[in-house]
Amino acid sequence: MFRQSRCTILRFKNITGIILLIIFVGSFKCSALTLTDKKGRQINFEKPFTRIISLYGAHTENLYHLDLEENIVGVSVNDTFPLQVNKKQKFSYHDDPEKFLAFMPDLVLIRPMIDNGYPKLINRLEKSGITVVSLQPSGIKEMYDYWLKLGLLTGKDQQANKMILDFKQKIDHLKKITKDIQLKKKVYFQAIHSRMKTFTQGAMPIFALETAGGINIASDAKASKNTNIAIYGKEQILEKALQIDVFLAQKGVMNAVSIEQIKMEPGFNIIKAVKNNQIYIIDENIISRPVPRLYEGIVSIGMFLYPDIFSHEKRKEDR
Repeated sequence: MFRQSRCTILRFKNITGIILLIIFVGSFKCSALTLTDKKGRQINFEKPFTRIISLYGAHTENLYHLDLEENIVGVSVNDTFPLQVNKKQKFSYHDDPEKFLAFMPDLVLIRPMIDNGYPKLINRLEKSGITVVSLQPSGIKEMYDYWLKLGLLTGKDQQANKMILDFKQKIDHLKKITKDIQLKKKVYFQAIHSRMKTFTQGAMPIFALETAGGINIASDAKASKNTNIAIYGKEQILEKALQIDVFLAQKGVMNAVSIEQIKMEPGFNIIKAVKNNQIYIIDENIISRPVPRLYEGIVSIGMFLYPDIFSHEKRKEDR
């Protein structure tokens, strides 16, 4: 939720409302913007933040996409994209608060995991007058709102709006080229191999899969601990073994898996996709993060499922 002081408070549930709010904000000269973060903080500000420390890779990537490189004074120790982040000072939520204070940020961007796990750091930063904002969309429906919040915090609301519209246009195009596929492939999308976990409906990886024309074979997966990850035991997977055309697994910090591991998993030899060598690994950073590169992830999945259809899109992306 956003509001401007001395203006009517607006709530919205879709991108149309967000765009109307931008027009509203630009049309009336009110004194301050207010937005609410994931923790429920009311963030009041009269001008954009200009010295930012980002402790989450998605925040960092989106800030770069909004042309804010000069305003980023620090990034997470785990950040690797874009390559320019290697020139930035690295920070961790394990660091002493004094390290943060020495770089004089006016905004520290975090996510709920940091808020919940490191309250002493957050309290110290806030007591020192630094604004802390916790953001992380739980699914695709919240991603556009999240992008706009980053834009409003940094004075890049027009760029954020363009980022949203460009992404939506690309998604609409992909949906058009996949809607007429007659025999859509059924896919099991693995989140964590060692714990036999998949993604729930509404999670970004499932949005990516379905936009690419795939069918989520584990659509009955139930979320565990209010996350977008679900336990999906081996018995459940093997019950659908003969229906799984493609076995897809994300790879990264959450799931350091290989095709060989999946092949060698006891019992998996009866899965149709394993028998037919239709096992694919995809970088978690392009299918699990709320960033414009999610489009790249969708096209990559499309290349696994329907190479004849997606090869043209892949060539356009590589230009």
